[in-house]
Amino acid sequence: MTEPGGLATPRAAPETRRAARAMREEAARRARAQESAPADVRAPVADPADGLLEFELPSDEFVPGSISAGAPSTLPLDLRPTGAAAHRTDSTPHRVPEARVRGRRRAVRSPRPVVSERRAARADGLLEVDESAQPVRHARPRRLTKRLILVAGLATGAALLLGSAAMTAMMLPSEPQAAGADAALTMTMELPEIEQLPVPQVEESPPAADICSLPDVAAAVQRGDDEAAIVAAGGGEAFRAAVVEGRAPCVDLGDSARVWTVMDKIRPASPIDYRPSALVLPDGVRNIEGGALRSDAASALASLVTAARNAGVGEIALESGFRSYQTQQQTYGRHFAEKGERADQVSARPGYSEHQLGLSADVVACAGSCGTLDQIAATPQGQFVAEHSWEHGWIVRYAEGATPVTGYLPEPWHLRYVGPELAKAYHDGGWTSLEEFFALDPAPDYLG
Repeated sequence: MTEPGGLATPRAAPETRRAARAMREEAARRARAQESAPADVRAPVADPADGLLEFELPSDEFVPGSISAGAPSTLPLDLRPTGAAAHRTDSTPHRVPEARVRGRRRAVRSPRPVVSERRAARADGLLEVDESAQPVRHARPRRLTKRLILVAGLATGAALLLGSAAMTAMMLPSEPQAAGADAALTMTMELPEIEQLPVPQVEESPPAADICSLPDVAAAVQRGDDEAAIVAAGGGEAFRAAVVEGRAPCVDLGDSARVWTVMDKIRPASPIDYRPSALVLPDGVRNIEGGALRSDAASALASLVTAARNAGVGEIALESGFRSYQTQQQTYGRHFAEKGERADQVSARPGYSEHQLGLSADVVACAGSCGTLDQIAATPQGQFVAEHSWEHGWIVRYAEGATPVTGYLPEPWHLRYVGPELAKAYHDGGWTSLEEFFALDPAPDYLG
């Protein structure tokens, strides 16, 4: 470019021209804003040329060969920039000054700082690390998860409701089509008939082993210790159950020598004139007729009498104990002479009386003198016998209401010794006859 004077003027770069044009537009905008503002708030308009470094252009003969040649460091001292710009070294990278021409003077805008002071101050605070601060937890993902769970729950509930409605619609008969249709199609679903649930069949457990195969039971039976055999079988009730169920082949209810023997009008003594051995008089018991008992029964009667005396109910005496076959002939004959055939209800025929076993005792109450057999039921001694005789191995053999089974009228004085174990089972089971206790046939009358 050639000025009117004929001098060649360096042509500004496009970037320089654009920067100059932007500065002029900014100056014009500020001027217009200043004019429109009230007079009292107007601020002085900054000169776009403020902040620019001015220097004289070199002579017409000076033409820099390159950008580095035109750098301030290569300029003459009187043309180098002063102030902050003077602290730059040649090695410091800098931007090419953007210039505009004003006559013969060139104004170069100072380079814009890369980072402003405000931003630099904020950067120092942002770079500080608080070691005690907790990591920031954002709520947005959590809220999103909750929303997704809620949506999934609603969708599941809707699916269940729709499925239930569809199932109900399938099970219910559909309504007929509109009137006038040739054929009304209906859908029905026949429900299966519910049969009665099967009743489970509970099979009874197999019976326990034969008690006679137990060594202790077999040994006790062999030596004649009946009470020990009952204990070894599991007690009175277990022994009774085994006999009733046929699991005690070594137990013979017709053996007159055994404590469990049953004697009645259809089950005589064996042999018919049986006589026990080892008969003794009960110790400490008043004996009216001098009757004897088997040793085990004699001890049990002495225990019963002592217990009644200690309880303060009075004295109990033995009216009649063992009676032999011959003695029973005389006794029955006397009753028959008085009562005829009704004698069978109060007296046993020879060979059918429990007195022949040595295990039965007729007792009376004494208060100084002793009363009769018929009087004992109304005495304290009779009440004690009815309630506590089982504790000593005795039972009331002919109880009230058992006549159809035993064939005898009630005899509250007639006691039968069966041992402590069987007596307890008899009492606890509420039995009233030995026939029922061992599940035997009743014996109301004689067979012949």
